[in-house]
Amino acid sequence: MAKIYNYEVMLDDTSIDVSKEVALVWSIANSLRGAYTSDKYKDVIIPMVIIRRFECALADTKDAVVARYKANPTQPAAILETVSGYPFYNTSDYTLARLLNDSDSIADNFKSYIDGFSANVQSIISNLDFKKQIDKMDKNNRLYGVVKKFSEIDFNPRSIDGLKMGYIFEDLIRRFSENAEAGDHYTPREVIRLLTNILLAEGCEDLLTEEGKIATVLDAACGSGGMLSTAKDFLERKNTGVDVRLFGQEINPESFAICMADMLIKGQDARNIRGGEEANTLKKDCFPDQKMRLVIMNPPFGTSWGGKDAPDGQEKAVRDQKKRGGRFEHGLPATGDAQLLFMQHAINKLDDRNGRAAIISNGSPLFSGSTTSGESQIRRWMLEEDLIEAIIALPSQLFYNTDIGIYVFILSRNKRSDRKGKVQLINAVDMWKPLRKSLGKKRREIDKDSMKRITKLYADFKETPHCKIFPNEEFMFREYSVWQPLQRRAVLNRESVDRLRNSAYFTANANLYNDAEFEELEEMNPRSVADEKKYKKYVAGKAFAAEVLQILEDNLSETVYMDYAVFEKYLKKLLSNVDGYSDSRLTNIAMILSEMDKTAVVQKDKKGNIITDPTTKDTEIIKLTKDPEEYFREEVYPHVPDAVWAYEFDPSKKESQTNKERQGAEFPFTRFFYQYKAPEKADDLLAQFMKLEKDLSEKIAALQESEG
Repeated sequence: MAKIYNYEVMLDDTSIDVSKEVALVWSIANSLRGAYTSDKYKDVIIPMVIIRRFECALADTKDAVVARYKANPTQPAAILETVSGYPFYNTSDYTLARLLNDSDSIADNFKSYIDGFSANVQSIISNLDFKKQIDKMDKNNRLYGVVKKFSEIDFNPRSIDGLKMGYIFEDLIRRFSENAEAGDHYTPREVIRLLTNILLAEGCEDLLTEEGKIATVLDAACGSGGMLSTAKDFLERKNTGVDVRLFGQEINPESFAICMADMLIKGQDARNIRGGEEANTLKKDCFPDQKMRLVIMNPPFGTSWGGKDAPDGQEKAVRDQKKRGGRFEHGLPATGDAQLLFMQHAINKLDDRNGRAAIISNGSPLFSGSTTSGESQIRRWMLEEDLIEAIIALPSQLFYNTDIGIYVFILSRNKRSDRKGKVQLINAVDMWKPLRKSLGKKRREIDKDSMKRITKLYADFKETPHCKIFPNEEFMFREYSVWQPLQRRAVLNRESVDRLRNSAYFTANANLYNDAEFEELEEMNPRSVADEKKYKKYVAGKAFAAEVLQILEDNLSETVYMDYAVFEKYLKKLLSNVDGYSDSRLTNIAMILSEMDKTAVVQKDKKGNIITDPTTKDTEIIKLTKDPEEYFREEVYPHVPDAVWAYEFDPSKKESQTNKERQGAEFPFTRFFYQYKAPEKADDLLAQFMKLEKDLSEKIAALQESEG
């Protein structure tokens, strides 16, 4: 049994209070009212928080760096970094406080101050396009007040460590993200702690105990870097000798800037944090030659990777990678939701020997898509490769700007022996405590006890009311086609001919005649070569339909045909000379003119095999663990005794749209934890109703008596 690690030092930090700092920053944001709309406050506040954080970090070595720079402005950046004590510096004489000494030139001096930062910090601020905001604040008489107030805030790393600063950023982002784009859900810190706790609960003993061990950690949708920072803190608090190397990609410029600031202050290699459109994970893997020991990620929910709502070039990049057998070779989900693309990317990045991942998702990746859809095939591949250790259902109302329930996929390249070939489902939807005060839509949190409980359920790997364990095959299935025998009754009367006349086959058929398209083509002048070809096809199809209908009109009768073959033979005799006739058209016409009748003759081919009725086709989804014949005997034959079924795939033939393996996978999570609750008895409900009515009548009578 794997050892369970409970990180007490990380589980008790919920007591950190950032209300004072956040309230102070938010009061500055409110001072922008009039010059900015509330949704634009972040354009000023985020860069200013970052600048002040850098300034406070550099305060002790500021004068020494400036002096060294003035002595030799061309000296290497590495020397100035050594003097500053950080992988960044500022060579300007200005600070936010000193900018206040010349109010008339504060805008120009502020820009000069920013230009004094090292290139890596300038890149962050440049990505936020902050110099435009300096001019805007100056024009609207807001710049001096904003600079003054920020110069008085203490963001020094000695008094506000990285964890507390993370909470400050998190709270500010929460306020700014209440109107964030759909799918952008900033991950609460306690959720990140839970994920990291579970990731490190097993399979990471070397990282937690061995000196000098390298731990590569990736978040390919890293936001402000909360997941990366938390993973680093967890590892280093457990093993001070571990070498944690963080990698991240983030498309949002504000979030990327915060992440970069945090990484620089932590001394991380800033080259491993990539941002902007060039770091779009779906377009590009920024670290193609680097495999990861740990991947932890909360990709956006329900955002488009293709179609008109996707960034330019993104859909093409994704499809090209699939064709080349790249990251997305195992399937493409519907273009409206990219979550399973991020999942494939995460798996692609895992170290082949012992990589582990924790990926947050909504419910869609568990069960969306048909049997042969990209979603289903991705899930099938993950199961066949035995990559899924566990799926955990977390409570709803955990996130700041969405109250939906979320799931966590725990993935592994090296499952422990008793996990191999199995998937663990953990139902943790009731493991939470209420917040004393709601934060946006966040009304709950995963408290310390719940976190321990969930982690223990995972690591114990034992069935309980909240934990189910199944073989991988439990979630995989095949889709079988089912028909009823061809038994049809036909009468060539007015009703059946009118049914044919108004059918889609004669009025909305792209291969014969489409009434709406024909009208458009008739009015079109001139017509293109393709349109002219289609027009002529519809002219011929319209003539064919008209002649068929006329012949049928001329041969109306009340003769009842209980043998479909006899009826079809009669129709062929009537229609075989019509221009455009074919046996396939005859079959379609005969099917529309006839109706299913279980008392009619069962049609068979020359070998005596039953011919099936294509209009009755249905499908049955059968788990791989279930014998199909047994399934049909138990579930289908009692309702349709003469059902005919088949698995429509011939492996000896080339795969095509009609000859495709119909095997897929899904995780109907709630079904496994459903507990039936009998409805209240009718007599009990009636008694409750009568009591309510009696109580109400007594109250009304008492009210009337008091008024009288």
